[in-house]
Amino acid sequence: MKTIRYELADGIATITFDEEGSPVNTMCADWQSDLTEVTAQVMRDCADIKGIVLASAKSTFFAGADLKGTMRLQPSDAPRVFAEIEQTKKNFRTLETLGVPVVSCINGAALGGGWEVALVGHHRIAVDNPRIQLGLPEITLGLIPGASGITKMTRLLGLMGAQPYILEAKLFNPREALDLGLVHELVSPEGDVAAALRAAALAWIAAHPQSRQPWDSKDHKIPGGTPANPKIAGMLTVAPAMLKQKTRGLYPAPEAALAAMAEGAMVDFDTALRIESRYLARLIVSPVAKNMINTFFFNLNAIKSGQSRPAGISRYKPKKVGILGAGMMGAGIAYVQAGKGIQTVLEDVSIETAERGKSYSFKLTQARVDKGRMSPYDQRALLDNILPTDHTRDLKGCELIIEAVFENRDVKAAVTKEAEPMLATGGFFASNTSTLPISGLAQASSRPQRFVGIHFFSPVDKMKLVEIIRGKETDDETVARAFDYVQALGKLPIVVNDSRGFFTSRTFGTFVMEGAAMLDEGIPAPVIENAAMQAGMPVGPLAVLDETALSLSVHVMDQTRADFEREGRRYQPTRGELLVERMVKEFKRPGRAAGGGFYDYPAGQKKQLWPELKTRFEKADVPWDLQDLKDRLLFRQSVESARCLAEGVLTTVHDGNIGSIFGIGFPAWTGGTLQFIYGMGIEAFEQRCAELAERFGAGFVLDDAAKAAIRQHQPTY
Repeated sequence: MKTIRYELADGIATITFDEEGSPVNTMCADWQSDLTEVTAQVMRDCADIKGIVLASAKSTFFAGADLKGTMRLQPSDAPRVFAEIEQTKKNFRTLETLGVPVVSCINGAALGGGWEVALVGHHRIAVDNPRIQLGLPEITLGLIPGASGITKMTRLLGLMGAQPYILEAKLFNPREALDLGLVHELVSPEGDVAAALRAAALAWIAAHPQSRQPWDSKDHKIPGGTPANPKIAGMLTVAPAMLKQKTRGLYPAPEAALAAMAEGAMVDFDTALRIESRYLARLIVSPVAKNMINTFFFNLNAIKSGQSRPAGISRYKPKKVGILGAGMMGAGIAYVQAGKGIQTVLEDVSIETAERGKSYSFKLTQARVDKGRMSPYDQRALLDNILPTDHTRDLKGCELIIEAVFENRDVKAAVTKEAEPMLATGGFFASNTSTLPISGLAQASSRPQRFVGIHFFSPVDKMKLVEIIRGKETDDETVARAFDYVQALGKLPIVVNDSRGFFTSRTFGTFVMEGAAMLDEGIPAPVIENAAMQAGMPVGPLAVLDETALSLSVHVMDQTRADFEREGRRYQPTRGELLVERMVKEFKRPGRAAGGGFYDYPAGQKKQLWPELKTRFEKADVPWDLQDLKDRLLFRQSVESARCLAEGVLTTVHDGNIGSIFGIGFPAWTGGTLQFIYGMGIEAFEQRCAELAERFGAGFVLDDAAKAAIRQHQPTY
């Protein structure tokens, strides 16, 4: 066998998972056939077996499904997948119904299929290490636990108790599992862990010569009751509607998981397993599952493992970092940095402004202290890491200085020249600009090779993505250090090349301006906002423009016009940009912070669309189709991403997908702006773009370079 070792000695059958040539154990095709073989061997030896031990030869217990194999599945493979899942469950059931005790020795992470393997044991022993993760994260990949996870967790925790761990993919560590009754015993992480696990397993087997799973006992009842219980039935009546409100019908996995839980609870155990298999077989070959697996597993791991980081440069850990500007962005960066133990100098033009920036950290930490999520000692330690100042000299010795001042080229140039000499030897300088090209800003630097863009998203404490922008002269060491700095903050770095708006702001701009263009065409504002929500965007384009400030969009447009003029070119605004300019300059509606934009914000009430949008822009005779509107909002962003790939602004697909989902809220069901293309099929995408371009303009045109780039970067599995 290639993935399992089997040994029978002194009445103990030891099944050790050890996949050849892999750092982890997976449910690959070889493992599935090996499991069938080892189960058959157990049956042949059953007269001599007093107990079974399930163990792992890897540093983790079991990693779960073979996701590369999953990516290759076609819809026609569903019947085969169903048969394979059923065979795996048959093997599980054979082992757990032999009548002899089965013990799972969980030496490390057991996630997804790995946790389902662990659940085969009547008794589960884990290493008492809080860093070990256990649970069922399948929902986050567009799948459901289908190797008995739903059926067993429902029977162990009840329909209500199991929901967070199945529908929300909530993970847990061994001690939490012990409290839940999902793990029965812990061993110390010190010393020979494998020996300790085995000794505990043998002791339990000796004390329990006959054993069975709780659901195989005649008197077993599901905690809290079945759907026949009126209380449970009442909850299940509203659960699908609440779920649909969250998923908007775009994510089939949570709905399938809830159905498998409820239906499985009404039948016997083996029938429940079969119901679960059918739902999984249907989901695992679906486009949404492939999109989500591609991005939330493969692309995310590519980012975390540093595939976008220049190679061959030693790791860097920041100790002292300066921030210029104590406004919303600067204050947010200071809070996140200080929380990671980084000495932070927060500089602004006045000490009052700098102190106000620090008070933002006090406000956030005090809320955590009040809820018992942070100790006053840790709060004090965090706040002590922030030095507010109005003196540039306090920046002396910083390894990195980030300017987070107003989006104005001249202001940024002035603070760069003033602060850069304070850098420690070998230090580097960064701009937190969201749109201005880094190469232009670097002209104010005496060392442009040590100048980089580090674009945070607001609010900094909540947004996981950070966009690192390489200017024309930025060297590899500076990019690598910026990457390490972002990872030290616990955030996700993507690396892009310089361009106006880079990748995220440029792509996001197409979404909001396409929405504004629709309004200018006469399409009702509520229809536009709802089309975006139905497509899976977190909020509508008009609402986003209000939050980010229409006046900021106009300021960026004015700056772009000035830059173009300086280069001897003429900037041609889009239809959406012209409408936003009218909103600010003609109607005096600059956005939420200034009292109102596309929406009104009555005190103490829900925001409402500005009534005059209907009279000023809506045209009763303009036809519109909801699918067209949804496609325009999604396709426009994907076209821009393809252009970024063609121009070299993006150099990898994983940066594009992760950047679009975590930075600009592109719908997770698509897998990101580029996976949206690959999931749909390149030819089908190009055809739909051609239709949209003919009807709605040049924003949807895919030129030959973009078409070539899409094909060149297409991922293979």
